[in-house]
Amino acid sequence: MEREKFRIPRSVQDAIPIRRIFADGIFQVGNQYSKTWSFTDINYAIASKEDKTSMFLDYSELLNALDSGASAKITIYNRRINKAEFERSVLLPDKADGLDEYRHEFNKMLTAQVTGTSNSIVRERYLTVSVVKRNADEARSYFARVSTDLVTHLAQLSSVAQELTLTERLHIFRDFFKAGEQAAAEFNIHEHAKRGQHFKDWFCPDSMEFAADHFKVDARYGRVLYLQDYPPLLRASGVHALAAQLPGDFGFHPGHNLQGVHTHVPPSCALRSR
Repeated sequence: MEREKFRIPRSVQDAIPIRRIFADGIFQVGNQYSKTWSFTDINYAIASKEDKTSMFLDYSELLNALDSGASAKITIYNRRINKAEFERSVLLPDKADGLDEYRHEFNKMLTAQVTGTSNSIVRERYLTVSVVKRNADEARSYFARVSTDLVTHLAQLSSVAQELTLTERLHIFRDFFKAGEQAAAEFNIHEHAKRGQHFKDWFCPDSMEFAADHFKVDARYGRVLYLQDYPPLLRASGVHALAAQLPGDFGFHPGHNLQGVHTHVPPSCALRSR
């Protein structure tokens, strides 16, 4: 794959490497197109030895369903939410129709994913596939085939997978760049295009600063840690414990033959929103 030439960003918008977005949730990043799926947790740790073997084989088939030129990344995102807002917007209300006991069971399952603090953490899991194609139509055909394979193989692992819409993908970026700040209005790609607004304006921060060992997004500081030369055998419990300790997101590339997409910023650089 030909490496894209690096251009020094002149604004916050330029530092975010998404070039184009499409109404069906496809992003163009550099010379690649990407699509993201959410998926539910897989109960691997408590499975029997036979079930673990079966899960491993199903997982291998999932990776083999991707083309050799595609890259995949699994992201475990620890998102901080307001518990009151979570209960108001997600939990099912009683309707006194004889089905409330099932709603209570469903709500109990949802609240079990959230800690008991007022500002709680909910863990979300995403699988992003990126591939080089000549145009968006070719990428769309590829992702249509891959989506069927991914959903089928994850279902065999007792996991429910679902394609993310354009708005859902953009919300992930907004939750990161503008944590705790409610949007004045939901993103609408047609309205933004009609008004001549850039889609990055909806989720980009006011400023970004890059130093040699950290970065700053508005008033928040962050650092990227990259694990290298890890052992050939890494237990699932170790990955789970590491992801649980991180306040942001934890990402890894499944399979040594799949290469990730890396971005680069200058060692010291301050950017402002346009």
